[in-house]
Amino acid sequence: MRKKLQSITNKLIPVSAILAILAIWQAISMLGWIPKFMLPSPVDVILAFVGDFGLLMGHAKVTLVESLIGLAIGTGLGFAAAVFMNHFHGFYRAFYPIVVITQTIPTVAIAPLLILWLGYAMAPKIVLVVITSFFPITVGLLDGFRSVDQDAVNLFRCMGATPAQIFRYMKLPGTLDRFFSGLRISAAYSIIGAVVAEWLGGYSGLGVYMVRVKKSFSYDKMFAVIFLISIISLLLMWGLGKLQKAVMPWEQYQEKEKGTEKERKV
Repeated sequence: MRKKLQSITNKLIPVSAILAILAIWQAISMLGWIPKFMLPSPVDVILAFVGDFGLLMGHAKVTLVESLIGLAIGTGLGFAAAVFMNHFHGFYRAFYPIVVITQTIPTVAIAPLLILWLGYAMAPKIVLVVITSFFPITVGLLDGFRSVDQDAVNLFRCMGATPAQIFRYMKLPGTLDRFFSGLRISAAYSIIGAVVAEWLGGYSGLGVYMVRVKKSFSYDKMFAVIFLISIISLLLMWGLGKLQKAVMPWEQYQEKEKGTEKERKV
């Protein structure tokens, strides 16, 4: 019973904070402290969202496809790069600085070049998503591989385990938590990367929609897109959290064990 009450309280606190912010925002708009053309009220944003719902969903579909394809490719490349850098020190010394350099280049600067080279279709958006999502996966996995208990690895070797078996049964399970942490960050970056690329050029997508409503000074629709992007990012991270629980069932068991020990101490 205590656990349920605590769980409900933990969920209510952030929801209450968000509702309070929206209420203050609505009050400021109703009192006219800030002109509506500069800061539309939450009600105006909701009405704009409902009015353009079909159009928004069409653009959101394009952005989501670009993000998911880029995220899948970036995850695969990041995983492969982390494995190679972990196994081959020379590859690590040569490739890791390049990985870091890719993150020092602003996405707003590289997006126009990608559009110039690859056109206005999905290709430049996917490439930009790959660039932005690659780094968190690679670094998270690499740090996870290096944090595995070396004594346990040596024990596996003494027992005759091959490098592939050590990787499969020790290193990979031990780094899954860091992998999913990086994957959640990459999921959020993937949406942002796709929208930035669409903003600078494209035929459809939420970024293209934002440029159009900005030119028409429809800032209520602009805020509607911002909220939609946030919702999509949150849903992606929520889905990845559920996937992590399915892939790592032992974490739930460990949490239950910790909870039981705390109850015994109390």
